[in-house]
Amino acid sequence: MAALKGGKLVIATHNKGKLAEISALLEPLGYCVTSAGALGLEEPEETEDNFAGNARIKAHFAAKASGLPALSDDSGIIVDALDGAPGVYTADWAETPTGRDFTMAMEKVWALCEAANAPEPRTARFASTLCLAWPDGSDILFEGRAEGRLVWPMRGSNGFGFDPMFVPDGYDQTYGEMDPGRKHRISHRAIAFKLFLDWLKNG
Repeated sequence: MAALKGGKLVIATHNKGKLAEISALLEPLGYCVTSAGALGLEEPEETEDNFAGNARIKAHFAAKASGLPALSDDSGIIVDALDGAPGVYTADWAETPTGRDFTMAMEKVWALCEAANAPEPRTARFASTLCLAWPDGSDILFEGRAEGRLVWPMRGSNGFGFDPMFVPDGYDQTYGEMDPGRKHRISHRAIAFKLFLDWLKNG
């Protein structure tokens, strides 16, 4: 497993919102960041039932195809009232014949919570697993979680995915209402990235 000493790093995602968050965290460190989408790489099928497994699929695919170290993120929202759903299938819940519709997905989550008569607060958490993979097949994982609760109606137009219905513990704004810089300091992805950055500093 080779250490990272600057240079190019592929972000194994086609998600523009996720790419923007990861790039904002990495570029100040001097890395030349590109994405799997910008390189014209396909999106591999995510066949695992856990975040770590799917993160590994994406990172190894991008690393092998590009010949560069690749960093992937597999993340999702875990709703206690729904027995942990949507979890690793978070993006799948937003799929429509014309693309992803997260407004529809959030409406579905809230409707299911209502149907289950889930008590308030409707606790949930965002989870993120980062996988850094090298073309030689080695990798390392970093995991972060952010606890919080669901609110309705949706609030805010910042962020992406389920951000407008998630309020992290200790705050009264949803991720969707927060300034992106603030969210980047406290999110599940930021927690995983802190572990990643600590590894970089000590590596």
